[in-house]
Amino acid sequence: MQTAFFHDERCLWHGGGNYSFTLPVGGLVQPGGGLPESPETKRRLVNLLRVTGLMALIDAGSAPAASRQDLLRVHPARYLDAFKAASDAGGGELGLRTPFGPGGYEIAALSAGLAKAALIAVLSGAARNAYALSRPPGHHCLPDFPNGFCLLNNIAIAVRAVQAAGLAQRIAVVDWDVHHGNGTEAVFLADPDVLTISLHQDRNYPMDTGAAEARGNGAGHGANLNIPLPPGTGHASYLEAMERLVLPALTRFHPEVIIVASGYDASAVDPLGRMLATADTFRAMTAMMMTSADTLCDGKLMLTHEGGYSEVHVPFCAHAVLETLSASAITAPDPLAATLALRQPGPEWQAHVSAHITRLAQYFY
Repeated sequence: MQTAFFHDERCLWHGGGNYSFTLPVGGLVQPGGGLPESPETKRRLVNLLRVTGLMALIDAGSAPAASRQDLLRVHPARYLDAFKAASDAGGGELGLRTPFGPGGYEIAALSAGLAKAALIAVLSGAARNAYALSRPPGHHCLPDFPNGFCLLNNIAIAVRAVQAAGLAQRIAVVDWDVHHGNGTEAVFLADPDVLTISLHQDRNYPMDTGAAEARGNGAGHGANLNIPLPPGTGHASYLEAMERLVLPALTRFHPEVIIVASGYDASAVDPLGRMLATADTFRAMTAMMMTSADTLCDGKLMLTHEGGYSEVHVPFCAHAVLETLSASAITAPDPLAATLALRQPGPEWQAHVSAHITRLAQYFY
């Protein structure tokens, strides 16, 4: 079996509205560039995969859009109706930093459909593992409130679809996007069958969610784990957090499949993060997830693309992930590797973060 890679050019036609960085244009904010969530990071990844030859070694293709029934398992009809009406009328904005143009509803449903197809491919045995190049992203979208560039919760829609189909029930989601996966947390906060783990830069976005104390509600208490990390955490400490907190939590939960919300905005050169991760960080974390999946759930692992806003670096970080998933000898050497190695934190800072991880562990055990 090959690694499956789901992507569609139509997802790259999603529009970002009249923004300058993360601010709406107006007053003293001058036009310029649109939102950081642009199609170029994803398009350049596809280009890089083709140029290196890795695309020819993976099973690449598109998938149908998620159906309205799929969407209704996560999002209420009133939200979907408002989204569709605005989309048909030429676009708009329904939440916080989630503008869209004409056809935005259909593009977002297609993005969710890629995630759903990737998860089904893994659970059905059609693929060894899978990657969905979803755009727009999804992990900030609450059931009735889109925010942070996310219009539909792609992972939640995929999870509820496979649960409804009887393909899996007990599912773990590991989110290493630099921002807290508040939308995915909200969907599953009271669900004991879905473990949600978020590693994120502390109080980046949203600034009022992601605390370690948030463990879940009711029957879902203990099935939500937040790992807020300090800015400047760096490669070594990311791996320490994975080893000491994420992997043991997965072992205790023993899922039937592992999903990764794979954002690349923890990259050292990302404009929206300050975490000093490298392409090797994402390569190593992917290898950890594969080992955990091999041990716990017969290798069943799916990744969905979330954030990441450096047009130069995201393609190399994501290529490293796909190299690892496919066990390919084809590589795309990170052109920033030497520079980022010199910028990694020293022993004193690593000791500080290690002590922070020790404090976080009290919420996990």
